[in-house]
Amino acid sequence: MGSGGAPPALDLLVFGGGWLGQAAGREAVRRGGRAVLTNRDPERRKALASTGVVTMDPGDADALDRAVREAGAILVTAPPESDGCPGLKRLVPALTRTGAFPDWIGYVSSTAVYGDRAGGWAFEDDPLNAASLEGARRVRAERDWLDAGRGMGLTVQIFRLPALYGPGRSPVDRLRDGSARLVRKPGQVFNRVHVDDAVAGLFASMARPRPGAAYTLCDDEPAAADVVMEWAANRLGLPRPPEVDLDDPSVSDAMRRFYLDSKRLSNARAKAELAWRPRYPSWREGLEALIGGPGS
Repeated sequence: MGSGGAPPALDLLVFGGGWLGQAAGREAVRRGGRAVLTNRDPERRKALASTGVVTMDPGDADALDRAVREAGAILVTAPPESDGCPGLKRLVPALTRTGAFPDWIGYVSSTAVYGDRAGGWAFEDDPLNAASLEGARRVRAERDWLDAGRGMGLTVQIFRLPALYGPGRSPVDRLRDGSARLVRKPGQVFNRVHVDDAVAGLFASMARPRPGAAYTLCDDEPAAADVVMEWAANRLGLPRPPEVDLDDPSVSDAMRRFYLDSKRLSNARAKAELAWRPRYPSWREGLEALIGGPGS
């Protein structure tokens, strides 16, 4: 993991058993603690359980109450829905029922809340100006979690993440399997963050909690997507992927969302307050580690 504070072993409840939630759960176990992850799919829960974490159905109120009572920290990674954050809807009643008082609650949001900055810088205290439905839902979920934290006296922090990448999910993987596409949008830039660096930032916050704080966890170097893709292709010795328009059907909806906004993100607050430093300060170091990793 990247640098950051190393809190004592703790029981971590992760509401949302996706990629980031799984990585956080594994890190809690690696540090000698216990991790409970929620997932609605029984087969997925069975697969996750083989990785050393405990799994549960978020709809099982009794199991959720037990997990909340035992958790020293709660991480919410589930994306918001049309009627709000599913984690908030389940966890606040469970916290109320049990009288539990975890040391730390982290809500994982998105840098989509900042909206478009036309290539300018975005900071945590800037007005939020989401330009997408996803971003607007994140803004609402952030507000709802901070309101709940103030109302219940809970230590809630917000983490705004840009595009996540890491083993199995990167331009390197897309180039190798032939699914990569090259999209050019002049002037468009954004940051990224390696999944390990994101997890390190979360655990650094657990060691230095600050109620109500918002942190942008990102790398140090915003860059255009086509620059990154071409560099990776050259480094791998592979042909440049096909160049397509943004509205081409081969461009996924998730990838298309990254092109809506152009902004440079500052991670200065996370560095100053959490003593966090990304192990992969730019996409070059991050992709180089993936190229040189297992199976390369």
